[in-house]
Amino acid sequence: METPPPSLPSKIDLAIIGAGPHALTLITHLLQKRQTMRGRFMVLDPSGSWIRRWQHQFAAFEIPHLRSPAVHHPDPNPFALRKFAESRSHELFAPYDLPGTKLFEDFCFDVIRRFQLENQVYTSAVTRIEPLPHPIHPQFRLWLQDGHTLTARRVVLATGNGKLQIPDWLKEIPSGYPQDKLFHSQTVDLGKLRLTGERVLIVGGGLTSGHLAVGAISRGAKVHLMIRRHLQEKLFDAEPGWLGPKYLKGFFEELDFEKRFSMIQQARNGGSMTPAMVFQLRREMRSGNLRIDENCQVLKAEWLGKTWIVKCGDGSEYECDSIWLSTGTRFDVTAEPLLTEILQTYPIPIVNGLPVLDTHLRWQGCELFLMGGLAALQVGPTARNLSGARMTSEKIVPAIIKPRIALSYARSA
Repeated sequence: METPPPSLPSKIDLAIIGAGPHALTLITHLLQKRQTMRGRFMVLDPSGSWIRRWQHQFAAFEIPHLRSPAVHHPDPNPFALRKFAESRSHELFAPYDLPGTKLFEDFCFDVIRRFQLENQVYTSAVTRIEPLPHPIHPQFRLWLQDGHTLTARRVVLATGNGKLQIPDWLKEIPSGYPQDKLFHSQTVDLGKLRLTGERVLIVGGGLTSGHLAVGAISRGAKVHLMIRRHLQEKLFDAEPGWLGPKYLKGFFEELDFEKRFSMIQQARNGGSMTPAMVFQLRREMRSGNLRIDENCQVLKAEWLGKTWIVKCGDGSEYECDSIWLSTGTRFDVTAEPLLTEILQTYPIPIVNGLPVLDTHLRWQGCELFLMGGLAALQVGPTARNLSGARMTSEKIVPAIIKPRIALSYARSA
């Protein structure tokens, strides 16, 4: 018999905003260390279920497998996914055993079942985090989209929200063009598109733009891929050395956060594609379905009633039927509406949009913790990845289960 979804208490010890792979990783690590936390936390997500947004995005972009090796996943045991895949080894892709999307999804639901988390997500979006300052016991009031409120002693923000990067030339286009002729990749759902004979311009050089190009071509489109720099071919979006002491030792020893930010930028170095994706794209180029322009930037785009005319930095012009922006996201704490009041009540240093948190990824002065890209200054360039989810969990969990750490900020405040 299925357990009903959770009802909303008026108070909770720990509220986790978001139900993606990061939040799931945190909960499994927390329960592994402290079973008594069961019943003392609340997960809030508008979908009402675990990893829904992740599922939707992978399905919408038709991504066949992850970019992270099989040791990166939400279970505390790094080898759990390999064991789960013993009878499905054909779903681990070379090199480095990259899990197929369906395999990873099934594994996550197995983790959810084993940790008895099936109905632990309350269906509602958090619209506001109101700090309730107090010299010894500061709290938060969470305002929900369904009209309810919840008071929490501690909050973890695990939404993974980044700010869409919108190119400057887009802001200069007069409105009046059809909305389905220019949009950001985050709103693309390949399964709903019919593109026979369409000429699609995809702007961006990351792995997402590769998936979108392949998906559009498979639906009959001719694709023009425009990349601001040269096409970068990399197995992972940051070198594996960033997963351990090889690079992280020097990163953590660097006390200048501006320099840490530069190290993160250098490590990620913008968008890149896997060798397998580059191979696919080269094949499509030979077939005449794809054109790639590197070191090329859009200067201006003009809607002429039925088509776009796009002017590029090298003086060339290009005509297309639709434009897809695969220009990525950037993390900026000042642009996150949920953190507006936190910033006002507990001002902290911010470096290029990233907050300077304590070693437990806690916002100084209160019991708010951040996961994902916003924690990069304390975790490193893989903060937003699955490996980053494990690293952030290992930093946050001790501050939740050990009273000595949990209260240390009050003494030093």
